[in-house]
Amino acid sequence: TLGTQTDYRDGEAQTDPYSPEYVVPSGSVPELLTLATLSWGRGLPAGLAEVEMIERAREKRAWEATLPAMDNASQIAKRRKMVDDMERKEWAFREQEIEKLQEVRLEVLKKLLQTQQKNQNELDAKRLDDHWQNNEKAKEEKIKKIQHDCALMLRKLIAKRKNVMGKLERRDIITEYTDFASQTYAPLSRIGYFPDNHSERYVVKNFYLNTFAGLCELEASLPDSVTQVKIKAPKPKYTTTKTGYIKRSARLEVELAQVHQALLENKNKVKEPKKPLRFLEKVEKPIPRPPTPVLEKPSIEEEETELAVICLQKLLRGRAIQNMMFEGKEKRLELIGELRTTHALQEHGQLLLKAEKQMTLALQQQHDLQMHKLLSVENHLAREEGRVLANIFDFLSKELVRLQEERKIHAFVMLAERQRRMREAEESGRRQVEEKRRQEEDEIFKQARGGCTIDSYLEDIILSSVESTAEEQAREEIQRMAVEINDIAYEMESRRTCLQSEEIVAELVYDFLIPEAEKMSIREKVRQSQRKHIYAAHQIIHRGIE
Repeated sequence: TLGTQTDYRDGEAQTDPYSPEYVVPSGSVPELLTLATLSWGRGLPAGLAEVEMIERAREKRAWEATLPAMDNASQIAKRRKMVDDMERKEWAFREQEIEKLQEVRLEVLKKLLQTQQKNQNELDAKRLDDHWQNNEKAKEEKIKKIQHDCALMLRKLIAKRKNVMGKLERRDIITEYTDFASQTYAPLSRIGYFPDNHSERYVVKNFYLNTFAGLCELEASLPDSVTQVKIKAPKPKYTTTKTGYIKRSARLEVELAQVHQALLENKNKVKEPKKPLRFLEKVEKPIPRPPTPVLEKPSIEEEETELAVICLQKLLRGRAIQNMMFEGKEKRLELIGELRTTHALQEHGQLLLKAEKQMTLALQQQHDLQMHKLLSVENHLAREEGRVLANIFDFLSKELVRLQEERKIHAFVMLAERQRRMREAEESGRRQVEEKRRQEEDEIFKQARGGCTIDSYLEDIILSSVESTAEEQAREEIQRMAVEINDIAYEMESRRTCLQSEEIVAELVYDFLIPEAEKMSIREKVRQSQRKHIYAAHQIIHRGIE
C-alpha cells in the first residue's frame, strides 16, 4: 500500500453520516423508525425542539392506544370527541410555535436596525471629524501666512524708522567687521545668501560608490531580493462605502474626467474652412497722402521770447513744488512732533512724555478690561444659548427616532396580524374539508362494518401523513412569509419620506395606542363590575361548604 498525505483536514472532507440498511421483523414497529424523516442538518443532531417533538409523538401514540373501538354509536361519538379535543390542542400548539417564530423575527429585525443606526452614527462622526481637521489645517495655514506677513512688514517699518529723513549713507566697512552680528559674519538667506554653498567639500568619498569596480562588487554582495524588484498590481479603489453610498472622492474624479474630456474636445475641434465669397468686393484705393509741411525758421526775437516763457514756467513750477512741500509739512506736523519728542533731550520734555505714556497705557488697560468683560459676558451667553439649543435638538432627534421606531414596529405588527388572519382563514377552510372527509369516511364505515382493522390502519397512516405534510407546509409558509415581510420592510424603509414617517406615527397613535388604552380601561371597568358578583358567589360557596 502507498501512504498519502493531504493538506486538508478530515473534517473538511467529511460527508453526511452513514445510515446502514435495516430490516424490520414482521409484527413489530420499532420506535426508532419514527425518526426516519430526520436527517443530518435537518433535525440531527437532535436539539431541544426535536426532543419536544419526540415526546409529543410518544404522547400521541399513547393517546391513540387509549382510543375506544368503533363497535357502537356511543363509542364512535366518544372517539370523535377525543379526536376533536386533540385537534384543538394541536392547533393551539401550532399557533404558539408561530407566535414564537414571529417574536424571534422581530428581535432579529430590531438588532439589524440598531446595527444600521450605529454604523450611520459612526460614519457621520467620521465625516464631521474630517471636516473639522480640514478647517483646522486651513486656519493654521492662514495664521502662518499672517505671521509671515506681519514679520515682513515689521522689518520694513524698522528699516524705514532707522532712516526717517531718507538720507543715503555710505557703507562703513570698519563698523561691519567690528560687529559680529552684522551681515558680514551672519548673512541672511532672504537677501540671497545660502549657507549650504560649497557643501561638496564635506561629501563622503567612498570606493564602492564612486568607482565602477566598487559598484560591481557592491552589487554582487547584495541579495537577489534587492536587485530583483517585485512589483505588485495595485488594488482597485473602492468607490462605495459600507452602506452603499458613493464616496465624495469618486464623484470628484468623475467630474474631473468629464471636464478633461470637454477641454480635449474643444482643443481638438477642427476649425471650419472659410466659405468662398459669393460676390466680388470692390477694392477702394487709399487716400493720397497730404504734402509734407515745412517749418519756417523763427526769428531771434521769437526765440528770446520763448526762452523767457520757459524760464517763467520753471519758476512757477518750483514755487508750486515749494507750496506742495509746505502743505505736506503742515499736514504731517503731528508726525514731525512725535519724531522730535522721541529725540528730545530735555528732562522736562522727557517727564511730560512719560506722563502721557502712563496715561495712555492706563486708558488702554481700562479699555482692555472693559472689552474683556464684554467678551466674557458674550461667551457665557453664547455658551448658554448653545447648551439650550443642543438640548432642544437632542430631544427632537430622539423623539423623531422613537416615532420612527414605533411606526416600524406597528407596520410589522400589522403585517404579522394580517398574515395570521390569512392563515387562520386557510386553516379553517382546511379544517372544514377534513371534517367533511371524516364524515364521509364515517358514513362508509357505518355501511361497511366489516373492515375495522384495515380502516384503523388506514386512519393511522392518513393521520401521520396529514400531520407531517401540515408541519412541512407550515414551516415553508413561515419561512416564505418571513422573507416577504423582510423585503416589504426594507422597501418601505427605502421609499419612506418625512411626510410618510409623520403619517405612520399618527396611525400608530390613533390605531394602536388609543384603542389599546380604551380596551384596557373597558377591561378594568368590566373587572370592577364583575368583582362584586364573584365575591358574592365565593361567599355563597363557602357558606354551603361550611
